[in-house]
Amino acid sequence: MSIESKLQELGLTLPEAPKPVAAYVPAVKSGGYVYTAGQIPLVNGELKFKGKVGGDLDESKGYEAARTCALNCLSVIKAQVGSLDNVEQVVKVTGFVASAPGFNGQPKVINGASELLGQLFGDKGQHARSAVGVNELPLDAACEVEMIVKVKQ
Repeated sequence: MSIESKLQELGLTLPEAPKPVAAYVPAVKSGGYVYTAGQIPLVNGELKFKGKVGGDLDESKGYEAARTCALNCLSVIKAQVGSLDNVEQVVKVTGFVASAPGFNGQPKVINGASELLGQLFGDKGQHARSAVGVNELPLDAACEVEMIVKVKQ
């Protein structure tokens, strides 16, 4: 089953690749790898999850935000390689969580991205990961996710 079919089975739609909000490109392909820029939880050009997790948003909303970020990463990867079926392995996920003072559930928030990748790619979705708490993110986003994937040559 194709990755896009799995997305549909989960009731998800891959968004159009988000436009950069500053001076960078959404992703770079180098050799057999695609490196995404950090993607925030934009939906149709609007920031869907705003504020600090553990303050303005609870952990479950942070999880949804990370899932949205992962979908945006996948859309920019698809734009680079034509099809998500060309992904051989998700190598690394880095997640940043805008955190209220005292909030330390960043790993559970970034599970929103990691668990989605596992559902879509199976063993190829298993990856190394960092989940970091920060005090501010661009546009007051609740989280930001970036990925490195190995792709078919």
